[in-house]
Amino acid sequence: MDVSVIIVNYNTYKLTTNCINSVILYTKGIAYEIILVDNNSVEQEPVPYEVLFPDIKVIRSKENGGFAKGNNAGINVALGNYLLLLNSDTILKENSIKITYDYLKKHPEVGVVSARLIFPDGAHQSIAQRFPSIRYQLVEILRMQKFLPQHIGGKLLLGSFFNHRSNAAVDWVWGAYFMFPKKILLQLKDNKLDESFFMYQEDMQWCKDIKDIGYEIHFCAETEVIHLMGGSAGLKQALMRKNYEVFLKQHYSSIQIFLINQLNKFLSK
Repeated sequence: MDVSVIIVNYNTYKLTTNCINSVILYTKGIAYEIILVDNNSVEQEPVPYEVLFPDIKVIRSKENGGFAKGNNAGINVALGNYLLLLNSDTILKENSIKITYDYLKKHPEVGVVSARLIFPDGAHQSIAQRFPSIRYQLVEILRMQKFLPQHIGGKLLLGSFFNHRSNAAVDWVWGAYFMFPKKILLQLKDNKLDESFFMYQEDMQWCKDIKDIGYEIHFCAETEVIHLMGGSAGLKQALMRKNYEVFLKQHYSSIQIFLINQLNKFLSK
């Protein structure tokens, strides 16, 4: 088995079925399986996934353990040498899985690769990111990127400064499309992805863990995937802020945290 595609569902029946259909429609040239983890959804399924897609594996959790725990449940039964964590609100429009699989095979130094994610109207999403950094915050405040060619300045700061039109080594990528070699898990704590965060910022933690064991994180612009991505609800923003602070406390000194937060306040004005 080349790739195990793991999709976590919680009350997103229509989105999930569209996502699975797109994987089946476009994925060619590799041996793959689809593993659907249902996080104890309370939504009524018009047709059970097992009936609609008889060839996929379905794991029905007795609890909603969150995104990380749900993905680890899928990983536990995965047969693929490579794993793709794929959000239920994504839709493939080409053979993206084969393209990113080939990318990882060509680049053994890479521990995680993500595709270019776009909105339905074609606008890109800023999935290639830097870890919190005083240095990069000062570059942004002083607008030092203005003195560099645009393509260099964009790749320096990443995020919204990067046009996401070329491949790049980054600090972290979103978990919406997150492919990595399964063997990496053997080097991680408890041989699984960190489950500290119920939802949001877990992808930043995963990339930090994988970089710490010597691998690179790459953004691949060679293929693009539609990511519907819901609106920024208040609860989502609150969880993101909370988990961001937890991440800082785990990896930065108190002085660094103070400076990062102060610089963030300045940049948000």
